[in-house]
Amino acid sequence: MPKKRFSSKASAYLYKRYVAGDPAREQAYEEEVINAEIARKIYALRTKAGLTQQELAARVGTTKSAICRLEDADYDGHSLSMLKRIAEALDKRVQIRFVSAKKLKVA
Repeated sequence: MPKKRFSSKASAYLYKRYVAGDPAREQAYEEEVINAEIARKIYALRTKAGLTQQELAARVGTTKSAICRLEDADYDGHSLSMLKRIAEALDKRVQIRFVSAKKLKVA
């Protein structure tokens, strides 16, 4: 099984200590990782395009506060339709992959 990678030994320790082995916590952790990844990708695409949140919002047809929420790692209301609108505004497309649901082995 693939190993979960952490940015530090402290992160790995905390995961093992407080998350690993508890299915509910593992699921919540994985959902938070996904939310953070989506937020980082939206931010990275926007800044690479040289756009402010207000400019992207105008292209997408939404408000600056909506873009701000989407770039927040704690936001969990991402919708496929909004992600597609953002992708289109940045001349990109959304790609969805399904990966194995097997539990990852902690490093």
